Amino acid sequence: MSLCGSAVAAGAQEAKPALSGDDLTSVSERIRQTGEKMREDLKQARARLEAEKAQEAERRRQEELARQQALKEKQQREAQLAAQERARREAAAEAERQRQAALRAKQLEAQKEQEARARAAEALQAARASSAPRAFADDRQSAKARAAEALRKARASAGPKAFTE
Repeated sequence: MSLCGSAVAAGAQEAKPALSGDDLTSVSERIRQTGEKMREDLKQARARLEAEKAQEAERRRQEELARQQALKEKQQREAQLAAQERARREAAAEAERQRQAALRAKQLEAQKEQEARARAAEALQAARASSAPRAFADDRQSAKARAAEALRKARASAGPKAFTE
């Protein structure tokens, strides 16, 4: 069998026509053109890939810028809200301080008025006690004058609002 296999192989070689120099040149040129075309296609594919990578990098950069801008705006909004809240609390505290001061002033005024009334009552009592019948009319006049003077002093110390009702 090995002899047959060799004979078949030898017959196959003889059946192929021999290539001429022109045929070899045209095949060689065809191979060269195909290689050049493959190199050009590869170069274009690399360029497309690089362009896609650059676009992707630019897209990521834009996304990062947008994220940072959004974060910055959020921080500004939060800072503004915090400042508004702080101002609101300060205004409320100031209003409370003013309310407390007005209340203290009102209580002090009421206390002064009460003290003035007490002094006036004492002066009136002193005037009544001293206006007992006396032998001379001058003493009665001087007692009334003393009572009026005591009442005037009480009114002066309490202020103008003390005896208005």
